[in-house]
Amino acid sequence: MPRQTSKPNEAAKPGKAARAVSKGKAAAGFTDEERAAMKERARELKAESRAGKSKADGDAAVVAVISALPEPDRTLGTRIHAIVRANAPDLVPKLWYGMPAYANEEGKVVCFFQAAAKFKTRYATFSFTDASRLDAGESTVWPAGFGVKALRTADEAALTALVRKAWG
Repeated sequence: MPRQTSKPNEAAKPGKAARAVSKGKAAAGFTDEERAAMKERARELKAESRAGKSKADGDAAVVAVISALPEPDRTLGTRIHAIVRANAPDLVPKLWYGMPAYANEEGKVVCFFQAAAKFKTRYATFSFTDASRLDAGESTVWPAGFGVKALRTADEAALTALVRKAWG
């Protein structure tokens, strides 16, 4: 029989031992790569608060991360970085969970590049967040992300058009 308490939710709360077990399960639910990404994001936030939000600092950090990527991620990241910088010059390059990203004037990430090596996937991705302006206009459906194995001229043209629209 459940014990009676004066607080209505007290009986429903798990004990200290149960909370410790559930915390262990939650921590075990993340892959090593996911845990590393979360730790990287915490370091990025600390560095941003200390250094400010300089485009030059962000650009240098993004270029350094891209340079350290294995091929073909390095080539894809370099090309996508060039597309974003040339077509959305007001977006601020920054690291976001260890990934190259580009933020608007409010600091919200508009788009980002995820290398295949980051989470050991078959292909890299280039994605847009809800801070992008891809939903502007009559369209009710728009792309939010792309799997990227290579970038051909037509692919670059399509991404260029989307980056321009996302930036506004």
